[in-house]
Amino acid sequence: MDPHTELATAAMIAAIVLTATAGDILTVSAMRNVGDLDRIRAERGLSGAAVAVITNGRFGLGVLCLALSFFSLLFAFSHRDLSLIGPAATSLTFVTNALAAKIFLRENVDRRRWIAAIFVCCGVALLAF
Repeated sequence: MDPHTELATAAMIAAIVLTATAGDILTVSAMRNVGDLDRIRAERGLSGAAVAVITNGRFGLGVLCLALSFFSLLFAFSHRDLSLIGPAATSLTFVTNALAAKIFLRENVDRRRWIAAIFVCCGVALLAF
């Protein structure tokens, strides 16, 4: 594979991973901001719960990022091998989600998840060579 092709492949994987991670973090943040949907539904009905979610700006931005990730994935599949793009994008998204959850959501990411993330990175490196 020539360097331009490798760079393009890496850029495609990065676009998928970054937009998916941003989408996941934004939607989780939005749902934590909205609060308990069961309580909201009990107070305002199902439409009230839907409005609470849909009117949250972070939720909308998160859905937009997830849509961009999906279309980036489709684009990558149409130009590169599934055997590389699928596992690399999925695995690296796992790693970036753990990192972003620790940084932005202040979640407790235990040692087992960090070890799993290291193994995932090793697996992606094996795919790349």
